[in-house]
Amino acid sequence: MRRRPAGLVPFEGMEKGSPKNQQARLCFLASLSAFFWILLLYFHFVILGRSTAVEESVVSEPVKLESSFVNVESIPARVTDARVEKEKPPPVKPVRNTAGERVVAYPFMRALRTVENKSDPCGGRYIYVHNLPPRFNEDMLKECKSLSLWTNMCKFTSNEGLGPPLENVEGVFENTGWYATNQFAVDVIFNNRMKQYECLTNDSSIAAAIFVPFYAGFDIARYLWGYNISRRDAASLDLVDWLMKRPEWGITGGKDHFLVAGRITWDFRRLTDEESDWGNKLLFLPAARNMSMLVVESSPWNANDFGIPYPTYFHPAKDEEVFVWQDRMRKLDRKWLFSFAGAPRPGNPKSIRGHIINQCRKSKACKLLECDFGESKCHSPSSIMQMFQSSLFCLQPQGDSYTRRSAFDSMLAGCIPVFLHPGSAYTQYTWHLPKNYTTYSVFIPENDIRKRNVSIEERLSQISPEQVKIMREAVINLIPRLIYADPRSKLETLQDAFDVAVQAVIDKVTSLRRNIIQGRTEYDNFVEENSWKYDLLDEGQREVGAHEWDPFFSKPKDEQRDQSAEAAKNSWKNEQRDQS
Repeated sequence: MRRRPAGLVPFEGMEKGSPKNQQARLCFLASLSAFFWILLLYFHFVILGRSTAVEESVVSEPVKLESSFVNVESIPARVTDARVEKEKPPPVKPVRNTAGERVVAYPFMRALRTVENKSDPCGGRYIYVHNLPPRFNEDMLKECKSLSLWTNMCKFTSNEGLGPPLENVEGVFENTGWYATNQFAVDVIFNNRMKQYECLTNDSSIAAAIFVPFYAGFDIARYLWGYNISRRDAASLDLVDWLMKRPEWGITGGKDHFLVAGRITWDFRRLTDEESDWGNKLLFLPAARNMSMLVVESSPWNANDFGIPYPTYFHPAKDEEVFVWQDRMRKLDRKWLFSFAGAPRPGNPKSIRGHIINQCRKSKACKLLECDFGESKCHSPSSIMQMFQSSLFCLQPQGDSYTRRSAFDSMLAGCIPVFLHPGSAYTQYTWHLPKNYTTYSVFIPENDIRKRNVSIEERLSQISPEQVKIMREAVINLIPRLIYADPRSKLETLQDAFDVAVQAVIDKVTSLRRNIIQGRTEYDNFVEENSWKYDLLDEGQREVGAHEWDPFFSKPKDEQRDQSAEAAKNSWKNEQRDQS
């Protein structure tokens, strides 16, 4: 009799089985082995597969992020004003697009999808506001006397940043909605308007953009004179450090963040660490270069700042106040062909103002309001607005820098602006003004006056009365988007300067996010020094070329910046002399 192998005898005393019993035992062992392998495969592909889904999707489907990064582990499920609730985010799984291709589900996809919810009026428009420590904003207002070397800013920060109400003694204004607003008060006005924005959210994962309520303009204003660069840079460095520790920052490296400064860009672009150099270096900080900064004057050669209007004296609380004002500007009798309000700049040989003032003095069709030290009608809002209201055209040369508040005051009065440099409006306020500048303004290059002795009066007289009427109507129709409504209320059907700027930021961030998903860049062969050209491109255009305004911006960039920094310094010196 053949002996059974030892391995088949589990223990002594087991009865000899029949061939039928042996076959049953073999079937049982085979089933047990199969069950074991099924369990092993299930654990490997299902349990372990879930934990590696993110890694596999990123490795197998790389997407170019254009120097930004996606930190999935840093995304909170929900963010509140007081804290971050540290819930583990759901894993990012690869999904398939309509073409059946695998794509990465980025953290901001939830925000992009909100626009698809047609029942949500805020879909695609949500703004998340960082809850900054008060040292970055409110504490500055408590020390308002220190915000300017020459001006007590306390009265100008009242009424949510609008300043004291203006009395309508001479009948130049309306009885409500008019304030003595400081030209550098946009920081607090914009922030207070944001508090009333109808689509704020505490959930950063659905935000179309993220607002940083830092009073950058007020911060640098405190330290421009008599302080070293360490003091001037301190708050900016502190802010960047605070932001980079936030989970929201890690999603795109701050490219979906924006902030506002009611000053010109040159106050934030110090070129060196020499103590004598002007301003701070906020806009040159690597992290800040990713954010969008809204300023009253932007740089033509940099891509991280965008021009928004200077504040005017008009801050309506209701749509009807705007309509009444527009109708009044249409009906005015304007006895002057053109006018100019401003002071000469004898210390600046390149200033065109001297030529303008001389032509205006010699013309019977020009109204001149000369500004200088001491008592001057230029410091009277009613005198300025009265002159603009009585003029068909208002001359708007460069101020101490490219821009000046006067341009917006004049358009508010229904006066057609005459610009002498494209950097004064056309390349600055591309969100708020039409790209076709001939519809609402006149352009006379400075050199036509300086070198060719062109007569301003003759040039303007050549425009037909019918065309003047069309252009003035275009200017009057622009008024709502050039003013900041009262932060304590909300216009119902009109978009003001705040609304236009916020929507432009949302559009910019949305485009960026879609480009990241598609692995593409916004422009082909982007050159930052040509930033001003990209803002003038039509929708769908991706490259820039030669432009008629190249001579205005063709100097070496460092030379231009040096001149602009000097202009910013002069602007401060002349602040009390020429508020316009």
